[in-house]
Amino acid sequence: MNLSTLLGALLFFTPILAKPSSGCGQAPKLISASSTTTPLTLTINSKSRTFFVLLPANYNPATPHRLILTLHALGGNAGQVVSGTSGYLPWYGIPPLASNSSIPTIYVAPNGVSNGWGNQAGEDVTFIRSVISTVESDVCIETSLRFSTGFSYGGAMSYSLACSLGSELRAVAALSGNPTISGCAGGTDAVAYYGQHGVSDTVLPITGGRQMRDRFVKNNGCTAVTAAEPAAGSGKRIKTVYSGCKEGKPVVWVAFDGPHTPTPREGGELWTAGETWEFFGQFGALS
Repeated sequence: MNLSTLLGALLFFTPILAKPSSGCGQAPKLISASSTTTPLTLTINSKSRTFFVLLPANYNPATPHRLILTLHALGGNAGQVVSGTSGYLPWYGIPPLASNSSIPTIYVAPNGVSNGWGNQAGEDVTFIRSVISTVESDVCIETSLRFSTGFSYGGAMSYSLACSLGSELRAVAALSGNPTISGCAGGTDAVAYYGQHGVSDTVLPITGGRQMRDRFVKNNGCTAVTAAEPAAGSGKRIKTVYSGCKEGKPVVWVAFDGPHTPTPREGGELWTAGETWEFFGQFGALS
């Protein structure tokens, strides 16, 4: 084997260095199996804020985990996301799809103020930062694999987190959100972005979803195109995968025939969880 071949082989087999959190290698002191039914509490800006956490049944503190934030809609709450009621699938339907991944996942469902994510003076971003810090100091998280998803106000807040946290998040999936209701502080960093929206959405019209998408098409250096969208009444969805994006910063957009809903169907089948997991699951740990 010549030198160049040997160096190539070494590079190929050298594992990607991970960025484990401070909670790795120790037994959790705060988070437990009961954290899906008994919320954890933080005080932010003199307000008591709560969140739930789902650990894998076989949680291993020596193994870095993916972290996925799952944010509720206006009028909803984290308990509904956890239990899969009021139109939600449990944890947005991701856990069954991610269960066979080589990287295990920990899920977090926070509660917004007054059942929403108004993010007044950035208070919800501050809360989410504190949630991430609290979770990562107690359990083992791969800090280069943080994600956020949510529907409606939860989609708007996931977008806001992409703006505010930038590269601290690996990717977001914003479902039928809007760019103004939770705000966008910063908003110049490249963040892998998945967006979906119904063409007949009268609650948060699709124009807002397009604006959110286009920010990250620009930030991520993707080639701007006019994405096709299905006709109302067609029962279809159209997926656009943007080209030319910066490495590791893809943008995917799905326009579907439907209203304002977290669980659109095509041919009677639910598909949002599959699209979200396909997007999140492609990412490995960063050195």
